[in-house]
This record gives sequence, structure tokens and C-alpha cells, in this order.
Amino acid sequence: MKINRRKFIGKAAAGAAAVTIIPRHVMGGNGFIAANDKINLGFIGVGKQVYTLLRNIGACEGTAVLAASDVFGKKLDLFINAADKNNAEKGLGVKVEGYRYYRELLERKDIDAVVIASPDHWHAQMAVDAAKAGKDIYCEKPLALTVAEGRAMVNATRKYDRVFQTGNMQRSWRGFRHAVELARNGHIGEIKEINVSVGEPVKQCSLPVQPVPETLDWNEWVGPSLYRGYHEDLAPLDTNGPWAWWRGYRNFGGGYITDWGAHMFDIAQWALDMDESGPSQFLPPAEPADTGLSMRYANGVVVNHKEWGGIGDHNAVQIIGTEGRIEVSRSYLRTFPNETMATAELKPSDKRVYYSDNHYQDWIDAVRKRTKPVSDVETGHRTASVCNVTNIAYELQCPLLWDPEEEKFIGDDWGNMMLSRPFRGKWDFMDF
Repeated sequence: MKINRRKFIGKAAAGAAAVTIIPRHVMGGNGFIAANDKINLGFIGVGKQVYTLLRNIGACEGTAVLAASDVFGKKLDLFINAADKNNAEKGLGVKVEGYRYYRELLERKDIDAVVIASPDHWHAQMAVDAAKAGKDIYCEKPLALTVAEGRAMVNATRKYDRVFQTGNMQRSWRGFRHAVELARNGHIGEIKEINVSVGEPVKQCSLPVQPVPETLDWNEWVGPSLYRGYHEDLAPLDTNGPWAWWRGYRNFGGGYITDWGAHMFDIAQWALDMDESGPSQFLPPAEPADTGLSMRYANGVVVNHKEWGGIGDHNAVQIIGTEGRIEVSRSYLRTFPNETMATAELKPSDKRVYYSDNHYQDWIDAVRKRTKPVSDVETGHRTASVCNVTNIAYELQCPLLWDPEEEKFIGDDWGNMMLSRPFRGKWDFMDF
């Protein structure tokens, strides 16, 4: 690392009594940011997804992008140009500074919040460091690569009193929110089963090694994970091409189980009001397979990882109750047998969930008010945990009992070892 970890932690700790842990915008008496005060942003990780975040978070009133960081020089230059244009369109006379190493960005006291869009294997270290440095955080889903890393992110967020939004933006979409409210209020009777259609579990990477691109610090990109050589599928040169598939391989991502599962299992968790808990049992299929796992909650509800319906029902959720069912994806909301429930208003007596119709503005508003946003770090962690434990169950190929309060397996030492992972060198995301 260009900036020594202990040096960074020391600087963060030294500034805690001054302005690092309590940024300029919360120094006022009531903790609210002034309406005309800018929230200054830094972006960490500037691959394909970051442009959606720049477009949406950059459109929020009262925000300015001051800095960006990435170990891929070519991508960093492209993002800086886009962020400069975004600032200019908003009439802001500021230029974006680029940093190869994210800790340099975190040392800037004029940055109030960071947007983390790095590969999953970096999320925990970056988020914990950001919390130590007094920055509020938006972090892409899935929240963490392992259960242990996710819990560390929650604990650091709470310790340093940060506002943290997870990128599970479906919670700010009307269709998913309406589906959840219908389910929670008994409009399809008692929930018995939920089917989640997403792709395969994580795999071991077997890609051949290719020459490292000239502007990429590959050693730093691999970072805390066990080292392997570069391949363009892991970190493509072109951000306009296919999605980088680091997300499919162990030590970097969690396959489709965490990639799309972090969206769709999140809706199952939300519908069951399990944002601070999770299943108690994981049952993989009897024969090795990419689908077929079931998880059982303490209330008896079973959530299945399976393909259901037709071709158009991929990446979708089916909620089955004693009196009907709800099917929801990004393309539709369908209700049976009463088809009008999908478009009808709820009853005045129905209980509502957190309302957000703009995931990004919701985070900015929460930063100003010092409140929890719609997908708080604990929520993101619980959904990511469901996905991570699902991957473990597929790999071990045996039933697992899970204690969602203690966040560990009951009677399975090998499974508990897999709640964390091997690290290359010393990493201190647990040290705060």
C-alpha cells in the first residue's frame, strides 16, 4: 500500500477529536446539514457501475464530486472527465482530483462522504477505513464478501456514527415496495414459501493469465485476496463492454448468488421482516447442482433458490401465501388470484414499510438528517449473509444449522471457518 495502514489509522485517530470523525456539516448544534451546504463526495472504484452512481447521486441537489480513486489509471482518467462534466453542468467551479490509492482520498478533510463501487473483495477494508476517517458511506451491493467482513462493516459504522446506504436500490422501487407491503399485510394470506430465481453459486477461477495492462496496478487490485494473475474478464479495459466477471469467482465475488441474489433475496428478507435476522437452516440439493437449495426460517417459511415460471421470470421473486401469490421483478408486479392488487392502493389500516422513491436522494437526505436510510448497513449485511451462507452450503453440500443472532453455524466447525477467508498479508478491517 502506498499509504502505510498504521500511518492511516493513526491519522484518523488523531483527527477524531477535531474534524475527521465529525465532519464540517454536522458540527452545528442540532446535527443537521444546512440546506445550502454542499455534501462533498469521493468515489472509490470507477468501473462500469460507477457511471450509474455518478448519474444518480450526482443529480442529487447539494452534492459535489471532489475526488476519485482507482488503481486502474485509464479508468480513473475517464471517470474524472465524466465527474468534471457533471460538476460543470451543475454550475460548480470545482475540479475532481484523482488518487491511485484510496487512503489518500480518505485523508482529505473536505470530503464528507464516499461512494464505494470497488469489487466485493475490497468492500470491508474500504468501508471500515472510511468510517474511521469520518466519512458517510454508500457501498454497492453485495455488502461484503464474507459474513465476518459484513459484521465488521456494521460495527465500524455504528462505532463512528456514520450514515451508510447499501446499493440495494430495489427497495426504492414502487413495484418491490408494494409487493412487500401486500405480503406483510396478509393480502395473500399467511406466507408459506418464497421462490427466488437467480443464477449459479460462486466458482473457483480457472482463467489463464494474461499480461497486465500498462496503467493497472494489479497487485493492489488483488489487495487482500489470495493472489492470482491478471485476466481481462476480471478487470476489463473497456467500461462500455460486458460486466467484469470477478464477481463470479471465489476470493473476489460470490457468483450470481451474491450478484443478483443480493437484490432478490433482499426482497425475500424484506417481505418476511427479517432485516435484522435470517434463516435458521440451509438445505442444499442432494446432488451437486447450481440451483435447488432451500432455506428455512424459524417461523416455518421456506425460501427456495430455484428457477420458476418461464424465460421472463429470471431474476425474480415469487411469494406464495395461503390465499394467493405475488410475483415481482424489475419488469412486472403480478398478483393472483386478484390481479387488481398489483395496481390497487393499500388499505388505510395497512402497515407501511420505509418509503423511498429515490435510493440516492434517500442517502443524501439521511446524511443531512443523520438518520438511517432505506437500506442501512445492517440490512445490507443481513441480505449479504444469506447469500454468503448459501454459497457455503452449496460448497459443503450438507444441511447446515444457522444461528442468525450469533451469526455462526451450530455444530459445524468447518462451516464456521468459511465465514471469513484467508488474507494475503495483514489486513486490519477488523481492527477498529
